[in-house]
Amino acid sequence: MRRFNLGASRRFNPSMWILLAFTSACLLGFYDVFKKKSLADNAVLPVLMINTVVCALFFLPIIIGSAAGWMNVIPAGDVRAHGLVLLKSVIVLSSWVCGYYAMKHLPLTIVGPINATRPVMTLVGALLIYGENLNGWQWAGVTLAIFSFFLLSRSGRKEGIRFAHDKWIILLVLAAVLGAASGLYDKYLMASAAEGGAELNRYFVQGWYNLYQALMMSAVILFIWYPKRKQGTPFQWRWSIVLISVFLTAADMAYFYALSCPGAMIAVVSMVRRGSVIVSFLFGAMVFKEKNLRSKAIDLFFVLLGMACLFIGSR
Repeated sequence: MRRFNLGASRRFNPSMWILLAFTSACLLGFYDVFKKKSLADNAVLPVLMINTVVCALFFLPIIIGSAAGWMNVIPAGDVRAHGLVLLKSVIVLSSWVCGYYAMKHLPLTIVGPINATRPVMTLVGALLIYGENLNGWQWAGVTLAIFSFFLLSRSGRKEGIRFAHDKWIILLVLAAVLGAASGLYDKYLMASAAEGGAELNRYFVQGWYNLYQALMMSAVILFIWYPKRKQGTPFQWRWSIVLISVFLTAADMAYFYALSCPGAMIAVVSMVRRGSVIVSFLFGAMVFKEKNLRSKAIDLFFVLLGMACLFIGSR
């Protein structure tokens, strides 16, 4: 198995990719807030379809302009490159479907911290596949993240949520597993050929994977949801649905830029991005008036402490 030497280069300021990861985390927090607001008493699949279509519309003019020669932003890409991005689209869309349903039925102050533990799965893959090495501070951050998950299960029981038996928790965990797989795959797509990666242009990946997702979700709506739309929760239009796409696109741009920086570590970038829980937790407490905030705040403290350890270890 070819191993990635992700820490060999020092040509790029190592703090830059960390800063981009934190920027992405902040944007993702608002993305979760608007997602929760959009999904409340609403049909899930149409919200997800609109989200993917709006994200694709951000990049469609650039894709067309680059193909026509009016600009030079997104390369055409060969069949192999499009196949790799199409696979990413399937992984991400599967994760989103699971995550959207879980988000609709679970408190934001539970969803956010659970998602914050997602990079632990990415870490395991990064160690096994990419040969990434963590220092003591980074291992401390990972340990605290794992510990916070057990604390969250305790807080969930106070609201009648049994982690091992609740179907929405199971969907959320499945979304996390698929999200971790996507993160590992992203590093392969972004890494240079010398590091064993596909060396794809970050705008090519982001633009085309959004377009492929929009096409797949449009087919799902047309052939699956629309014929049976009257049997489930009716769809309600809300402007917050558009804001999901705005903040997600901005967060992804910062994320892909971070991964394209020489020396960027996918395990650390993924962990830092889960700092989005700060924003979502505050909104869950102040706007959505969720319960058991004191015990959840303790859980969140350990998540944030883990983020701090990772930041110190990555400077």
